[in-house]
Amino acid sequence: MAFELPPLPYSHAALAAQGMCQETLELHHDKHHQAYVTALNGFVEKNEALKGKSLEEIVMLSHGKPDMAPVFNNAGQHWNHNLFWQNMSPTSGGKIPGALEKKITADLGGVDKFKEAFKAAAVGQFGSGWAWLVLGTDGKLKVTKTPNGSNPLATGEGKALLGCDVWEHSYYLDFRNRRPDYVQNWLDKIANYEFAAAQM
Repeated sequence: MAFELPPLPYSHAALAAQGMCQETLELHHDKHHQAYVTALNGFVEKNEALKGKSLEEIVMLSHGKPDMAPVFNNAGQHWNHNLFWQNMSPTSGGKIPGALEKKITADLGGVDKFKEAFKAAAVGQFGSGWAWLVLGTDGKLKVTKTPNGSNPLATGEGKALLGCDVWEHSYYLDFRNRRPDYVQNWLDKIANYEFAAAQM
């Protein structure tokens, strides 16, 4: 069974008022994400060991293996983007539910400190990559980052609740080279904290 590009959970224009234009979503979802899915299906087709495996299994199987780096890059990016689209909301973006806010305060010192740490991770990721809010294996929230197509599933850091894509294609049309502004806007207006809370 081939992997497929999931539909966006909102229209391409749905996040425009919050600072992510229709063209960004059309290019990011329809072109970039589709390219990862197409490439991944090509690798699976040629490798018997990958056939019948779930996306998560392929991410874990290929992680850290130089000969499987192209497989990991595309599987990781497919997994990351599946989460990314759900991590944004045109209606509840930026609103943090009470239970998650309490946990953020307990584990990370408050919403402002969480946003500072998340922004630092996102801006401090040299080149392409991701910033994450993760529920660690110890049951505590933490902020982390990964390069390129890697993610907390592969690194074993815990369960990803929120992932922000800091590859340039995710923000260049809207924010040019101002990654800090993109991340701040994403945290304040776009991030779907209700979805994150439901994953805990």
